[in-house]
Amino acid sequence: MIRARRARIVATLGPASRGVDKVRELALAGADVFRVNFSHGTHADHAKTIASVREAEASVGRPLAVLADLQGPKIRLGVFADGIARLKSGHHLRLDLSAEPGDASRIGVPHPEVFAALRKGAIVLLDDGKVRLRVTDNGPDFAETVVEAGDQLSDHKGLNLPGLAIPIPALTDKDRKDLAFALNEGVDWVALSFVQRASDMAELRSLVQGRANVLAKIEKPSALESLDEILDLCQAVMVARGDLGVELAPEEVPVVQKQLVRAARLRGIPVIVATQMLESMTHSPTPTRAEASDVAGAVYEGADALMLSAESAAGDYPLEAVSMMDRIITRVERDPRWPELMRAEYPVEDADADALVAAARKAADAASTACLAAFTTTGQTALRLARERPLQPTLALTPSLDTARRMALIWGVEPRVVAEPSDPEDLTRVALEQAVEMNLADPGQRVLILAGLPMGKPGSANILRIAHAPTR
Repeated sequence: MIRARRARIVATLGPASRGVDKVRELALAGADVFRVNFSHGTHADHAKTIASVREAEASVGRPLAVLADLQGPKIRLGVFADGIARLKSGHHLRLDLSAEPGDASRIGVPHPEVFAALRKGAIVLLDDGKVRLRVTDNGPDFAETVVEAGDQLSDHKGLNLPGLAIPIPALTDKDRKDLAFALNEGVDWVALSFVQRASDMAELRSLVQGRANVLAKIEKPSALESLDEILDLCQAVMVARGDLGVELAPEEVPVVQKQLVRAARLRGIPVIVATQMLESMTHSPTPTRAEASDVAGAVYEGADALMLSAESAAGDYPLEAVSMMDRIITRVERDPRWPELMRAEYPVEDADADALVAAARKAADAASTACLAAFTTTGQTALRLARERPLQPTLALTPSLDTARRMALIWGVEPRVVAEPSDPEDLTRVALEQAVEMNLADPGQRVLILAGLPMGKPGSANILRIAHAPTR
């Protein structure tokens, strides 16, 4: 099953979509990667969800990836005596470490790290910014605040400190247990939430030990201060606009999105744009015009993938949401000006392998070229090709099912599992047969083949061949 688009779709699975029949429908509609959100559900739920993806994969004819999204250190309020409290502008609210149920005058915040980060004049946002507080006094176990914007609050709502780095580990005890479970289940990607510094990713990588690819979710402005160091340690990045949009002014979010997409593309790692892309489709069969434009804008920017959250996990129209995203992406990629935008900013080749890949992309500009074929053990050759944004499909051939699944996230790449070629001639034969079988090349059309020698050894691509699909 070949998709007529290059940008990929990440669909979150949940109560509305975790069954194998639903997963199969979403994959046939265009989903490439399935996100399992560890902020909700039990390990038993997640095990069934992952099993559904693996079963569906066998019937759709292409590798599907599973992305395990760790919850991270989400900071939340305690509980209110009545379950809710109404905070009015101008009133005072005390935050403290007490576990006693709160009211409109005080509430517990069971996170000492919050009070270590606070200072007089700091802003505290509650419930995704619906309530805004300003600190008037503080100590190691309390903060006195004045309510600048009030609203009703209920138990366990989230808390954000815009502009402040919170000295809290990125991996909680829950995350560590979830990570061990996810790796044991054989997930392909692991996403770390609320990354603030490079050491957060270094810790995750030390625990994963190569058993999955790792992804940094950028949802804290403090991460932008060490973005290069963070990107050095991850294999993909997500523009998580939910919490990022809470701590940044609304006008800053689109600018940061473009900054992150550009940084990831120049570095040659996949970037996912996420949160509220088609949010109205959670309860509506069609999106708003603004949402359609938002999805299209991310495609025009060159994002590798776009993500659905509640739309596919808990919404009334998960299949329609995936189908709509597929339609929008496909339409954008038919725009005559879209190729110009993809080619407007080529990365600078910084290694011999990159120069060879760049040469393959330039050679692919010839009208007679049907597709590119990359033999890869780790996925790096296909990733380098995707970095160049060739307009022809890239057939990524690998003997590793794990590698094939991980490549499902990469822009324009069609991964397939094949036996290890025995020599360069066998390599050429397999590439041409696969290209014809998958309808990526007609007999007689040119196929560009990129690989590394010796065969089967991970490393840089060092051979570029031009071959023609055999005529019948």
